[in-house]
Amino acid sequence: MEQMSLFDNRKETAPLASRIRPASLKGFVGQEHLLGPGKVLRQIIERDQISSMIFWGPPGVGKTTLASIIAEQTKAEFINFSAVTSGIREIKEVMNQAEQSRRMGLRTVLFVDEIHRFNKAQQDAFLPFVEKGSIILIGATTENPSFEVNAALLSRCRVFVLKALKESDLVRLLEQALHHPAGFGTQNIRITSRQLRAIAEFADGDARTALNTLEMAVTNGEISAGGITVTEEGLAQCISRKSLLYDKNGEEHYNLISALHKSMRNSDPDAAIYWMSRMLEGGENPLYIARRLIRFASEDVGMADNQALPLAVAVYQACHFLGMPECNVHLTHAVTYLSLAPKSNALYVACETCKQDVATRRTEPVPLQLRNAPTKLMKELNYGKGYEYAHDTEEKLTHMECMPESLKERRYYVPTDQGAEKAAKERLEAVRRWKREE
Repeated sequence: MEQMSLFDNRKETAPLASRIRPASLKGFVGQEHLLGPGKVLRQIIERDQISSMIFWGPPGVGKTTLASIIAEQTKAEFINFSAVTSGIREIKEVMNQAEQSRRMGLRTVLFVDEIHRFNKAQQDAFLPFVEKGSIILIGATTENPSFEVNAALLSRCRVFVLKALKESDLVRLLEQALHHPAGFGTQNIRITSRQLRAIAEFADGDARTALNTLEMAVTNGEISAGGITVTEEGLAQCISRKSLLYDKNGEEHYNLISALHKSMRNSDPDAAIYWMSRMLEGGENPLYIARRLIRFASEDVGMADNQALPLAVAVYQACHFLGMPECNVHLTHAVTYLSLAPKSNALYVACETCKQDVATRRTEPVPLQLRNAPTKLMKELNYGKGYEYAHDTEEKLTHMECMPESLKERRYYVPTDQGAEKAAKERLEAVRRWKREE
């Protein structure tokens, strides 16, 4: 455990983002919805009225910087704690120290970076000390705290949602770095406003990425007697490939697959291809996407187009045979087909409705006419009595009831008029009419 380890003064080897980290809100860029004049978080920090809170947002939007500002301004003891390197023993040591400080009338602010990496037992260790005020907990997370932070702990913290920085914010931050004495303020750096905008666009809302890219571009610039010039060729090498925000196990994973699914459901192939490509470029396993397409083929297309399922299965097999990058065109094929196919969720509704009945209703016995009777005893018990063999009839239909008595009027599959399902609907209605004609 190391107090203030994020905010020490080892400036010589620190990255640019750490060297120019502001010590007050005056130099903070972005998050106007939280830190603008009169906003709650700004007042909390300026008045040193810190309470337990969680900063939730994507990487590089200022979570750690806000913690460093609080560390500079609070009169409480400030302890930095990493969820990556700390365990239960370290937590207990800090809690005991904080409890002793509380008895002496001193506050302890505990900053936990990447709090989502703590397991339930580790998070539970904080709870009693937060409840009695031994510590003021400040957590930072890139994951949705609703999923990653224990409900009991979360209910005692105020969640502040930080947003990805706007391009204009990033340009302003880059300009600050060029003039900051701990940045490039002591050097003559020649870089155009268009190049700054290119770096900001590449960073995609991430201040750390923007500053790291600027530092790389300057390091690889042309050195002359007049200073350092950032060249077009050098900058192009620094931003040749966008680093997409994508955590295959995190919330963004579910956001993107949701966007893909809903775009296909809304018959929008362009949007569906875009979200699928985002997932692939972020490193998603193509077989995961292919499995989701197989599910979609029955859940959202179903009987409206019976070719959707075999196509989706074929695309899964193609992805398995070829892998990336070749299989991306096969996934595009399936995504486009499913987007344009007629839609019906009748199978999904039937499945979910029946599942609910099975879970909540009384377990019904199988009607005698539907039971097999392979033994003499079973025959004596009337197993199979009344069974009617459909193939023995001209219509290939019988009036035999197949549902339990209490459910014989229950309908699970309700076909639509979409695509090929219209024919299935007409067939089912004809069967039901015939069965009603005794």
